[in-house]
Amino acid sequence: MTLCTSFTVGSLTCHLIEGGTQRLDGGAMFGVVPKPLWQKRIPADERNRIPLALRCLVVEHPDGLILVDTGIGNKEDEKFLDIYGVENAGTEGATQLEDALAEAGHRSEDVRWVVNTHLHFDHAGGNTARAAGAAGAGGAEVELAFPNATYVVQRGELEFARWDNERIRASYFAANFEPVAEEEKWRLVEGETDLLPGIKLLPTPGHVPHHQSVLVADGGETACFLGDVVPTSAHVRLPWIMGYDLEPLRTLESKRALLADAVAGGWLLLFEHDPVVVAGRVIEGRRGPEVVEPIRLTG
Repeated sequence: MTLCTSFTVGSLTCHLIEGGTQRLDGGAMFGVVPKPLWQKRIPADERNRIPLALRCLVVEHPDGLILVDTGIGNKEDEKFLDIYGVENAGTEGATQLEDALAEAGHRSEDVRWVVNTHLHFDHAGGNTARAAGAAGAGGAEVELAFPNATYVVQRGELEFARWDNERIRASYFAANFEPVAEEEKWRLVEGETDLLPGIKLLPTPGHVPHHQSVLVADGGETACFLGDVVPTSAHVRLPWIMGYDLEPLRTLESKRALLADAVAGGWLLLFEHDPVVVAGRVIEGRRGPEVVEPIRLTG
């Protein structure tokens, strides 16, 4: 399977890169949607888990190479990897994300901007890496995976990630974001933000209160890296909302507004977690938004 799907948005060259896969509970991924419906889209294994991509976006921008989300990284132990069905090892000790970045023609040192849609472990785990010779994910054993990058997230998301309560602590790991703070590498934004020319950060709350999606626009074309507001092409249906979402009714309204803009503007939607469909456009169908012209993994 190819690890890199390349395309252009106007004059900007972009790559969707495969940072590995994980498996999460299908019922949790589809919330109140009955299993007889969702399993037709993504079948579950014997542990009721469905395969999910850990897909990231690379944009070759005149102001520096941009990486959106960083997968799970290499810091977690075997028990964690088994529970979540993680497969993200690359060649010769690298992660698959590093291999995919290389397939796109770049190295970790080339990245100038790391944008996190949010700070859950499967979106920000690769922000940092286990230091050479280190055994785990604690303290000085962790280093920045992209040493020349400025990391970007919503200010409210970083504050929320630090709120250590029982509902969210299983998804937010300090080793994924506190080393960035220690190195003073965070750029914290608030609300809708034009990060660089043609790169807009768009709040899409619901999954978590300060989730953001990323718009890439140039030459009259627009692509949207959705993050977890629409994690797979199946979730384009408005009421198909994850059980993981903290504020599902806000997710519904975020999806409604974003997909209406996508239909009107002919946006290319980029799916972070769909195991097969990398991207696609949407139209307003008889029962609401539906994906047309899907781009699928090949090789």
